[in-house]
Amino acid sequence: MSINESIAVATAEGNLSNTAAERLLGWIQSGLLPEWASKSLIELVEQGAWEELNDRFYRDLNFGTGGMRGRCIGKVMAPTERGGFPELQTTPDHPAVGTHCFNDFNVVRATLGLYRYVKSQQGETAAPCKLKLVVAYDVRHFSQHFGELTASVWTQSGGQALIFSGPRATPELSFAVRHLNAAAGVVISASHNPPHDNGYKVYMQDGAQATQTNAKGIMQEATQVSLKELTCFWENRLGRFDLLPEAVDKAYLETLEQNVLDYTRLRAARLRVVFTPLHGTGQVCALPLLKRCSVEVITVPEQMTADARFPTVTLPNPEDPAAFERAIAVAKRSEADMVIATDPDADRMGAAARNSSGNFEVLSGNVLGAAMAEHRVTLLKEQGLLPPQGSQRAALITTFVTTPLMGAIAAQHGLKHIQTLTGFKWIGAKLNAYEAELRSHLLKDRKTSDWDYDGMEADQRRRLLLKHSTYCVLAAEESYGYLVSDRARDKDAHAALSVFCELMGSLKQQGLTFNDYLDELYRKYGYFYEHTAHIYYEGAQGATKITRILDSYRNEPPKNIGTWPVTKSADFGHNRLYDADGDRIPAENFYRFELENGYSFAVRGSGTEPKIKYYLFGRETIGTDGLEMAKKMAKNHVSALAKAVIDDAYARV
Repeated sequence: MSINESIAVATAEGNLSNTAAERLLGWIQSGLLPEWASKSLIELVEQGAWEELNDRFYRDLNFGTGGMRGRCIGKVMAPTERGGFPELQTTPDHPAVGTHCFNDFNVVRATLGLYRYVKSQQGETAAPCKLKLVVAYDVRHFSQHFGELTASVWTQSGGQALIFSGPRATPELSFAVRHLNAAAGVVISASHNPPHDNGYKVYMQDGAQATQTNAKGIMQEATQVSLKELTCFWENRLGRFDLLPEAVDKAYLETLEQNVLDYTRLRAARLRVVFTPLHGTGQVCALPLLKRCSVEVITVPEQMTADARFPTVTLPNPEDPAAFERAIAVAKRSEADMVIATDPDADRMGAAARNSSGNFEVLSGNVLGAAMAEHRVTLLKEQGLLPPQGSQRAALITTFVTTPLMGAIAAQHGLKHIQTLTGFKWIGAKLNAYEAELRSHLLKDRKTSDWDYDGMEADQRRRLLLKHSTYCVLAAEESYGYLVSDRARDKDAHAALSVFCELMGSLKQQGLTFNDYLDELYRKYGYFYEHTAHIYYEGAQGATKITRILDSYRNEPPKNIGTWPVTKSADFGHNRLYDADGDRIPAENFYRFELENGYSFAVRGSGTEPKIKYYLFGRETIGTDGLEMAKKMAKNHVSALAKAVIDDAYARV
């Protein structure tokens, strides 16, 4: 049976969708693929790997919350893709072939789309210096290859590409775009996704992730790129781009140092910190930064090695408590004060700290953010950098799925609480708006453009923002993302670890544990408890189920969840909603529901993984029964709510 006949039979028998079959045949018959790619597809057809082929071709790989992510290694690998490695102990010879895979084809297409979009925004006469791209990559399978391919395509298209000499963290890429006055930036990373994934995240001239408008423009250009146009880019043509100098690393570290408000107190604490980058990029800047903070650093030797397989953890994600096991073991042996972990591209930071019994507890992203916010606002007021009563020109910025405790802290201290959609691109957009407001005032006042926003010291920028715009004290999201300095416009594990060390140093000098401090916050603001739940559906059929469930919340919103009536709902894709600045919140398929008992939950589809995410929020006042009873009640109610929400979701499939 011929290849065409095999595909026709598989389609007729329902093993391959019509869309996938049409795309698969188009690629095989095009005569435009590299030999290895054509051979790989034929091998998969001959194996009858229809589910695999369906997943690879049922749709294009599009931009989500964090850019473009997908499998670069298939569930089933063709022998030619695998190459000489019968077991996946190292990177295969080639990435997975397919329209819905992360591979050379999608990297070239996305880069051409980005180049053409940027050029259209700057005008056809833009000089190469105005079409400057900065590229970074992490330690994942094919990351360096994809990074160099990105730089090569950009240069061949007529721009100037600058690439780091080795793996670097995502936030440093964001910083470098602004520092070098580039037109855009790209980082090759799938952040904390499983080892088989990789991704492509775009940053615009302001250093922030591409927003929906930008992503739509890029994808419109990218979808116009034909398979034939890609053929001249298969070879990287190494050397047709420039390596970034070490001066960028130095400038980034100097900016990070400015985030610490009280070095004297931090150094006096003599903290002992166990650090692990979970095989990723964190060690490049985290180690020198910790040493500049006079922190004694103890590493986890087996996790300091860059390794795309992440062999010592199930998931390379600080959100997973299991990722801390080895680091906590080291901390116990070395009598360390705390543990810090960064994810593979070092934009997320997680931590573990000793409790009153001396045992280590892994801290949630919500409590980390709230504790750092309270500490930082208090310290700014103590130093006279914020008015004692607070200021509506200072803000805490969070996503809608971050703990409401952040809002209570902002209200108590007289600060604005800005909430955004999920994804730091929206937080970056707010920071850009605040910068633009300040620029507008200064340009009008001084009648000159001769000033450098990024060149200002942190104190000067803070004073000007507090006087003429809005100063962000801290931005946080529940999934361990934090931003302190607006010199970068994305979450930054390095900035977070310096602030967390400052907090822990202060607590150590007071003889307090992190949990002691957290209980103080609960007694002050009430007890807040959060939990997340997920439903995974992979592949083509899974995508259909995810869409069906999400659409049902708009078409048939729940009236009850378990035994609790729903008293209020918000459909962010349908309702007109505004933030505390009076700015309209962009439309997105995101839903929030409030229940009669005062608890609430939110629903959204992940922009980077094949799953639906549920965020559950509980709050109890501290009554006569005390804090421990409030904790018990909230955890029991949220546990019941989680089960009821998931049961309701499965009924919607």
